[in-house]
Amino acid sequence: MCCLPWWLQAWAWRRLPAPSGPSSSSAPPSASLSASSPPPSSSSPPTTPTRPPASISAATPPPAAATGLASGGGGVINSTVIGDEDDDDELMAMAATAPREVPAGVVPKVAFLFLTRWDLPMAPLWEKFFDGHRGLYSVFVHTDPAFNGSEPPETSAFYRRRIPSKEVKWGQISMVEAERRLLAHALLDDHSNARFVLLSESHVPLFDFPTVHSYLTNSTQVYLESYDQPGATGRGRYNRRMSPIVTASQWRKGSQWFELDRRLAADVVADDVYFPAFKRFCKRNCYADEHYLPTFLNIRRPSGGANRSVTWVDWSRGGPHPARFTRMEVTVDFLRWLRGGSTCTYNGRTTDVCFLFARKFLPNSLTRFLRFAPKVMGFG
Repeated sequence: MCCLPWWLQAWAWRRLPAPSGPSSSSAPPSASLSASSPPPSSSSPPTTPTRPPASISAATPPPAAATGLASGGGGVINSTVIGDEDDDDELMAMAATAPREVPAGVVPKVAFLFLTRWDLPMAPLWEKFFDGHRGLYSVFVHTDPAFNGSEPPETSAFYRRRIPSKEVKWGQISMVEAERRLLAHALLDDHSNARFVLLSESHVPLFDFPTVHSYLTNSTQVYLESYDQPGATGRGRYNRRMSPIVTASQWRKGSQWFELDRRLAADVVADDVYFPAFKRFCKRNCYADEHYLPTFLNIRRPSGGANRSVTWVDWSRGGPHPARFTRMEVTVDFLRWLRGGSTCTYNGRTTDVCFLFARKFLPNSLTRFLRFAPKVMGFG
C-alpha cells in the first residue's frame, strides 16, 4: 500500500477486514446537430468552430520539476480497491473534499479522461502527443471492467492509468456515472490537475501538446455546449417530475465531450441535488450524457461556459451516431481544415483554433495519423 496515492491508502485501510481480537477497530447528441450547422440557443448560440491567438500559441512548457510534484502522468492507480455498489457514493464524497484550486506556485496540469469501450487503438498517436511533457498532464482510463488487456510498458503515458470501472451502457445514466468517476479520480489523484477533458477511444489530437496545454490552462471559460433546443430531441426529453429541482426553463442540451476547470469538476462530483434527479427521471428517450452537464452548467454557472466543445464531430450524415472516418478519408487537407477551417471566440478574441481534438476515427486510420502528425499537427 506504500505506493498508492494517500487517498487510496486511506480508502483501502478503511475497507480492510477488522483483525480478530477484542480491540479491533477499523446518447449521443441528436442527429439534428451537424458539424457545419451548430444547434440553436435561447441566448447565444454555440459558435461553429478553429488557432488560438498568438499570445497562447505553443510555448515551451516549464520543466517538470517546476510542478513541485513527481514527474510522470500521475500516481499509481490500483484497480482492486473499489468493489461494491456503494463505492461510487464514497468516492464522490471523498472527491468533494479535494481542493478546488491548484496550489499557488504549481504549474497546472491537464487531466485527459479516456472513456473507452475496450482498448485504446489510437494509443501510439497519443504516446507521441504526450512525449516529452511529463509533469504537465495526467491520464485516466475508464474501460469495461471485463477488459484484461496487457499493461503498457512503464515508459508509457498509459502505464497503470486505468481506474476502477463499471459497465457503461449507451444512452443510460451509467455514462454520466463513468464521467463523474473519472473526474473524481482526477481531482483526488493530483491537486495540480487544473483542466479536465473527456475523450474516447476514437479521439485524436489536432495540435501538439504545448498548444493544447496553453489553450486550456489559460482559458477563462470551460468548453461545454449548453443550449435550449425546441422539439422532441431537446425540450421534449424533459420530464416534468424533475420539477422543482430542475425546471423546464433550466433544461439544456449539449455534446457529451466536455472540458471543465477544477472548480466546476469539483461541483459536479459534489452534486447530490441534480444528479439524483437525473438518475431517477432521465430515462428511455432521455439521454443523460447530453443533458446533465449542460443543465448543471446552466444552473450553477450560466456565464462560465463557451457554449462549444473543443472536440470536432460530424453529424451531417444524419442518424443516431456521428460519422466514422476510415484510413483513406484522413488526408493532409482534411486535417488542415479541422485545425483552422472555422472561427470562434477565445478569451474574448476571434480565433481560428476552436477544435483541439476530433472523432470518430477507426483504428485503421492510425497509420495515416502517424504519417501526417509531424507535418500537419506538429508532433511525432
